[in-house]
Amino acid sequence: MTWTIALSVLLGIVLKMVMSPPSAVVEWIFSKLALHPKLNSKEVTVTYIEKHLEEEEKIRLIDNFNQATFLKQYDIFPGKENLFLHPETNVTPFVINVKREKNDSRIFVYCLADHVYVVKQYKNKVVAYDLRSENLQKFTLSATKDVI
Repeated sequence: MTWTIALSVLLGIVLKMVMSPPSAVVEWIFSKLALHPKLNSKEVTVTYIEKHLEEEEKIRLIDNFNQATFLKQYDIFPGKENLFLHPETNVTPFVINVKREKNDSRIFVYCLADHVYVVKQYKNKVVAYDLRSENLQKFTLSATKDVI
């Protein structure tokens, strides 16, 4: 009799955890599946015109990237990945190399006048989307003046 009560209480606790998991678990799952990931400056290297950014600039760029607002995602059809990886524009992208555990990805950030165009390449997949971030666009303008 006590086994049935203990088993039913244990089953109730397990069902409660499955039906409404703690917010930390939900946040972890969503962070793994997020299209626009929050980056940690310790896990990334940032290059611009094949030169590594200094630590302060890198941290500022990553903070601005993390605070940017997601606008829309582009549909990429098989065979058309190169059009998104190398768009016809005269803007030089920031290249962010991300190393997380076993997964390596490369993020190209093109800062245009009215939005920020991002192309994320990981494994054999390519994802493209737009962001809005005035700080990121201002940062890009100041960085290009320093390099040129």
